[in-house]
Amino acid sequence: AVLVESLLVFSVVLSVHAVVWDRFSWCAVAVAVQAFYVQFKWDRLLQLGGAVFQFRGAANSGVLPASMVMPLLGVVMKERCRAAGIVYFERFGVVVASTGMLLALFLSVLAVGITKPVPTNTCILTGVAGSVVIYTMKHSLTVSEVIEVLEVLLIFVYLSMILLYLLPRCFTPGEALLVLGGVSFVLNQLIKRSLNVVEGRGDPIDFFLLVVVVGIILLGLFFTVLFLFMDSGTWISSMFFHMMTAVLGLGVIMPWLYRLIQRNPLFWLLQFLFQTQTRLYLLVYWTFLAASACGVVFYQNAKRSSESKKHQASTITRKYFHFIVVATYVPGLIYDRQLLYVAAVLCLAVFIFLEYVRYFRIKPFGQTLRHLLSLFLDERDSGPLILTHIYLLLGMSLPVWLFPRSCAPKGTLPGAGALVPYSGVLAVGVGDTIASVFGSTMGEIKWPGTKKTFEGTMTAIFAQIIAVALILIFDSSVNLNSSYAWILASVSLVSLLEAYTTQIDNLLLPLYLQIMLMA
Repeated sequence: AVLVESLLVFSVVLSVHAVVWDRFSWCAVAVAVQAFYVQFKWDRLLQLGGAVFQFRGAANSGVLPASMVMPLLGVVMKERCRAAGIVYFERFGVVVASTGMLLALFLSVLAVGITKPVPTNTCILTGVAGSVVIYTMKHSLTVSEVIEVLEVLLIFVYLSMILLYLLPRCFTPGEALLVLGGVSFVLNQLIKRSLNVVEGRGDPIDFFLLVVVVGIILLGLFFTVLFLFMDSGTWISSMFFHMMTAVLGLGVIMPWLYRLIQRNPLFWLLQFLFQTQTRLYLLVYWTFLAASACGVVFYQNAKRSSESKKHQASTITRKYFHFIVVATYVPGLIYDRQLLYVAAVLCLAVFIFLEYVRYFRIKPFGQTLRHLLSLFLDERDSGPLILTHIYLLLGMSLPVWLFPRSCAPKGTLPGAGALVPYSGVLAVGVGDTIASVFGSTMGEIKWPGTKKTFEGTMTAIFAQIIAVALILIFDSSVNLNSSYAWILASVSLVSLLEAYTTQIDNLLLPLYLQIMLMA
């Protein structure tokens, strides 16, 4: 299964390399080859218990698929913005690619360093790949860009040491690289933009994303350290939690956002949300869907109370939420993507805040949330945090957040790139959901080495093709320019990756589909 997963990742890397064919795509190939070898060292370390931190069990290390996400995203973003003539974002793509490669190499060096005896061949490959990447960076990046890449690496090292210690068994090494690498990059971007504020430059919704993500994570770190010294389950601690959340929100996050957007953040947000009648209709519709999702949670817990033998929700029950998320995102993508962008940021902040309340047992809702959400746990929620629903939201939102709007003057990219914002809907909302439902109910032929079925994968591919046809009918901004073969190949590769990967598919699949569609 690991070999097939690696083969699929190499197929994506080589597809991008064939389209781009420059020094950075060659570097991506070199990083992929060394990550393939290092992945087996990490797997061995996890099996023998030799890793420094406790990682999530029942999964391989996932180093190869995770290592290639940031480099490939940077490479395809650079190429799209170069074609559009937007130099600033072309350089931004170069920085993203270089940062991803350096983070992947750091994870490789870490594995090689703690493996005994020292693996000679892997050391040589890592050294060669590292030399190629550093040589390319030396001849491609300015001094300020090199400093920016090294800053992200430094933040990543410290953030990994803190979070992997505080949150054991929540991530595999690959998931840690993907999540913590992304957070480190966002934090560095926020610091950089805060120090270089130019009035009128930058989109407020981008600043809103950066400040909210960094603010909510810093909030969690603050309370994690605080509750090491006091019991979080008491009423006094709960009152202190709510009071400090308000203080940090109003005293730190709001002024920070005000400095960046040069406007009162609350007034700006209210004006943005209720700017048009379409937005009002969408907000009412989304409120109804949110209430429906809560209704599913309460109904399933009521059934659990009446049927004492049933302890966990079935796969089909969990996929209800995928259907609700698709019904949420598709109208937003068609009618108002900026509103969807901001609403997804707000929803992420609410999800993470509620997870803090559940994790720290904050009164009055902490214990209730623990009881309600325990029904929907699966084998991937083996650590102290429940992250599956947050990964689902991220998987649907990242293609919207990472869409290079400045490099798409008409609001959409040409060809298959027009489907980039729909990557989450196609890969997770349609493909993963249909594969799980049909595979678990009608699947008989299993893919070698996995629990996934041939019928589930084929149905998922077919369903995604139908979804693309429906998008073409209902979204007039999408024009594929006869790039149907590439779309079919992209959907097929990602669906096969869903069958073979043991990583968090809600997070990984949309990013790989976005990379293929942008290429």
